[in-house]
Amino acid sequence: MNTTANEPSKTRRSRRKHSAEFKAQAVAACRHTGVSVAAIALANGVNANLLRRWIVDADQLPATHPVPAVAAAPAAPSFIAVPLAQRAPVQDIRIELHRGTTAISITWPTSAAADCAAWMRELLR
Repeated sequence: MNTTANEPSKTRRSRRKHSAEFKAQAVAACRHTGVSVAAIALANGVNANLLRRWIVDADQLPATHPVPAVAAAPAAPSFIAVPLAQRAPVQDIRIELHRGTTAISITWPTSAAADCAAWMRELLR
């Protein structure tokens, strides 16, 4: 008894052919720094191993057949200097306390900030 069908299976995929331009664009996209070959392959609907083979083939091409360049986004500068406004140095610590109608204003030298903090802890106990 023969169990194989005489007709070819309809679920079998046929071999796809990609244009040289498509291959060149995919290879050029892989040349950017920090780009995953697998991500580029997935985005273009091809197997990563196939794309790696295209990269190897492109590296072996003679210089007479240059790979067309794909326009890359301009690189953003890694550091941008931003001028800051100059502030006048703080000379004193100024504390204002209000309780009802009474207001107290205290000025403490910055050089004794630790003493000011200890005084505030005692006051707020």
